[in-house]
Amino acid sequence: MVPDDLGVIAEVIACHSFNSKFKPDDTESGLVVSLFTAGAFFGAAFAGPTGDYVGRRWTIAVGCLIFCLGGGLQTGAQTLDYLYSGRFLAGIGVGFLVMIVPLYQAEICHPNIRGRVTGLQQFMLGVGSLCAAWISYGTYIGFAPTNNAQWQVSLGLQVVPAVLLGLLIMLFPESPRWLMDHGHHEKGLRTLAKLHSYGDEHDPWVRAEYNQIQESITFEHENEAKSYVELFTARSSFRRLFLCCAIQASVQMTGVSAIQYYSVTIYGKMGIDGDETLRYQAINAVIALVGQFLCILFIDHFGRRWTLIIGNLGNMVTFIIACILLALFPPKANNIGAHWGFIIMTWLYNFSFSCTCGPLSWIIPAEVFDTRTRSKGVSIATMTSFAFNTMIGQVTPIALGNVGYRYYFLFIICNCTNAVFFWMMLPETKKLPLEEMNYLFTNAPWFVPGTRKEEYLPHDLEQKIEAQEMKQDAFHHE
Repeated sequence: MVPDDLGVIAEVIACHSFNSKFKPDDTESGLVVSLFTAGAFFGAAFAGPTGDYVGRRWTIAVGCLIFCLGGGLQTGAQTLDYLYSGRFLAGIGVGFLVMIVPLYQAEICHPNIRGRVTGLQQFMLGVGSLCAAWISYGTYIGFAPTNNAQWQVSLGLQVVPAVLLGLLIMLFPESPRWLMDHGHHEKGLRTLAKLHSYGDEHDPWVRAEYNQIQESITFEHENEAKSYVELFTARSSFRRLFLCCAIQASVQMTGVSAIQYYSVTIYGKMGIDGDETLRYQAINAVIALVGQFLCILFIDHFGRRWTLIIGNLGNMVTFIIACILLALFPPKANNIGAHWGFIIMTWLYNFSFSCTCGPLSWIIPAEVFDTRTRSKGVSIATMTSFAFNTMIGQVTPIALGNVGYRYYFLFIICNCTNAVFFWMMLPETKKLPLEEMNYLFTNAPWFVPGTRKEEYLPHDLEQKIEAQEMKQDAFHHE
């Protein structure tokens, strides 16, 4: 649903039928984009306490329902105010979903594959973006410029995946960590066994993880942050919150939203026409999907820290080259080589972003918090993402109209500072059990370079597995 909107809205605001019907100026076009992300900001805020109160599955279902209502309002919009309300409501639904889905994924999977499973969020964003891009291109060229179906079909089709997700999520188990945190210990154990050992509740790994989760939750209930306020006052919790908010803000400041939402306008700066732009964006979606697939394959091998650093540096290089092309070859130059150079740079940027920063913006926040604070912490981090997304959505059309290619200077600088910041501040978290994150962020130094990961890892789960295996061996020998 998020990628559907990212892919669709660029086509919608470029449609002749849309512009002739609503006649939006730059500010109103910005509102069409940014009200969606503003709604997502509030949706992420509501999703935090909802996820803790009713569980992860029902929170996903609620998000789908709200999105469907917003999608219907957008599709049937007759005035800009009508459209604004649909955009905002759909955004609330998306805020619920992008906050709770990676959290749910992180809580149900094995530490060794957690990065790959949580990274599926960004991969499926890519699948949605690919579908949206080609559907948008098809409706743009397939319907007459005077036919409102040119934009209504794209907006209406977004409801389909929401309906499917809302129905199918009921077939999935509730998070075992949420169950145990709310006193359903036996059900939590059964769920762990079904997820990791084909239902064998006596499997050493399942028993070890069950014991670790129990101990961790007991400790959290007595000592760790339980409220939003304590997230800011407890040192370890605040460190994680600070890093996750920084990750989400930094991802928006890589320039991804500016390119996705306003691809038509940006390509126009190079003299590339609207229908060609949408075709190139559709190809861009295929490239992004390849990058996201590579991330799923290798993120648990290469880790989080250096992947994020290298990704930001790659983004920076592509923006520098794109800036040079825009400066040297403005649209009036009509230089075909420059046009292709710019298109290739946007494709390379999207590949760099899609195999590094994009997936990691969901992987890291979902895995670093305690069970008691995970929903609240991810909620605040996601709110940060949408706050910056809203700002970029509102500012971009105005900035492009006033300063042109110089607007890209902002993203060059931010990608550089992002890389430096995460080199300094982000410890590695790959394959670490969720219950050992508290130890990591309590004991690892704030300034990471020069330290070794082994110095601040407890290896608690490994020790529990060994103890459980010895206990079972002793029992069998008796």
